[in-house]
Amino acid sequence: MRVAFFEDERATQFGPIASLRPVFELLCGHFSVRERILRSGRVTDWGAFLREALVETYHEQHPEAHLNNLVWLSQAPTLLVNGRWLCDQQDLGHCDPDAVGLIDGEIAWITVDPLEAPVLLASGIVEGATQLARSRRRVKSPGKLVQYPWDLVHHNATQLDVDFRNRVTQSAGVLPTQTAIVGPLENLSVDPTAEIDPFVVIDVRKGPVYIDVGAKIQAFTRIEGPCFIGRETQLFRTNLREGCSLGPVCRVGGEVEGAILQGYVNKYHDGFLGHAFVSPWCNLGALTTNSDLKNDYSTVRVPLTGEAVETGQMKVGCFLGDHTKTAIGSLFNTGTSVGVMCQMLPGGELLPKHIPSFTRVWHGEIIEGFPMERCLETARAAMNRRGIELSDAQERLLRHVHAETAAERQRAFDRQSSRQALVAAP
Repeated sequence: MRVAFFEDERATQFGPIASLRPVFELLCGHFSVRERILRSGRVTDWGAFLREALVETYHEQHPEAHLNNLVWLSQAPTLLVNGRWLCDQQDLGHCDPDAVGLIDGEIAWITVDPLEAPVLLASGIVEGATQLARSRRRVKSPGKLVQYPWDLVHHNATQLDVDFRNRVTQSAGVLPTQTAIVGPLENLSVDPTAEIDPFVVIDVRKGPVYIDVGAKIQAFTRIEGPCFIGRETQLFRTNLREGCSLGPVCRVGGEVEGAILQGYVNKYHDGFLGHAFVSPWCNLGALTTNSDLKNDYSTVRVPLTGEAVETGQMKVGCFLGDHTKTAIGSLFNTGTSVGVMCQMLPGGELLPKHIPSFTRVWHGEIIEGFPMERCLETARAAMNRRGIELSDAQERLLRHVHAETAAERQRAFDRQSSRQALVAAP
């Protein structure tokens, strides 16, 4: 089977967490959409149709993929998969080539015949697929199409359970005698290379726990399922509540609930992180804390790019873009959106709910960020600490995002100036 993942117009609704990656690379459960489908064992060749600005870095990470290549698409029947489709990898077996899979009227998947490729060439992937869908038998697709970042967090617990059941064929294995397992042992899987100290509690009564290759769990950590602890991630006396996905090479301490850490996130110290999505290379300083529930229990609105969006959910935390850093004691309000390469320098008060990319916050005021060269130097230093280099392609993408978000920054500055003028008026 050939598969091509595509981004549609809703990709921009994922705000800062998708600035440096396509939506089908966002973590939910154990995997991204791409990882989950490629792991099915059915895919022989794959490609992707994504924002042009992401092509260079994505090719660097996945040189085997055919990117934005309509010629490749015309060579054989190919299953087009919406990059927002959360599914069970077994669902691929039900993708009838004569049908189109729909979720709430939107395309989740459709098979393109080589003879139909000219339609996509003339109209583009999204519009072309929409035209082809009119000639297909319409079926209700299993799974879900996420619309916003908080949907990934909201559906994470369910996806954790799905991915665990598809992945695990054996029980936990050998654990230290002082490890306390609460609940059925078949709900726990620990890779043989993982290190678990004595006096760790793993509660699998509400869902499964998966501990991946090279993970390290320090004594006096408590883990509640469902959750996923990714490759080489380390937990330091952590209270890890249910519904969490921790990607590879994270450092996590304090209390974490219902949160997704995409990978390479440092949250070593105490502080609460709840119902949040944190992008790679973020560093959360000691006692950094976010609210994920309003005092009146009303639903939360999130200003993804400065304009508030109603989530319809009561528990919504914060969404942090890549390379963002928080200083000691940073406090995020319910439903906060923070862009790429931001710096939080708090003054003991709640931070603004919308912090555009490449800005700083000082005593509650949004100000210009550090010069780009200094930001890049910080990124190189952080990545080198984990044995990874900032490539030229990644640097170009960061400069592109800086230019692309200039108008958003200016709107934030203008609104802030207007508020300050009103406060100062007699």
